[in-house]
Amino acid sequence: MTKLTLASYPHMLGFEQLERVLERTAKSGNEGYPPFNIEQTSDYSYRITLAVAGFAEDDLAITVEDRQLVIRGRQHDDGEDRVFLHRGIAARQFQRSFVLADGVDVGEAQMENGLLHVDLTRAKPETVVQTIKIKKG
Repeated sequence: MTKLTLASYPHMLGFEQLERVLERTAKSGNEGYPPFNIEQTSDYSYRITLAVAGFAEDDLAITVEDRQLVIRGRQHDDGEDRVFLHRGIAARQFQRSFVLADGVDVGEAQMENGLLHVDLTRAKPETVVQTIKIKKG
């Protein structure tokens, strides 16, 4: 069986980067923690919301690395003298990654009621018409 790639379509030029992004996304972990939502808030903006109950702002880090939004969380153990009879609240570290398209920028992030909101905006595309002059050989 032949692997179908974007290179298989001769009219799609310059999409090699898209293929690499799709491969990188497929390799990223599909772990379900923490749960998250992605919503479109307007024609050119989005919001990612992660459920980060128990994490403080200082426990979270948001970075953009090579067009990839990375959200990391690591809780600090606030007391080793605590004795748990049952520990059902997750207190583990996490990393969530989201691949960003060209033109998508990360705006502000805010914590609200145990939810971390990260706002994204996409530049409005411009219609470009270009005429190419043909030279005589």
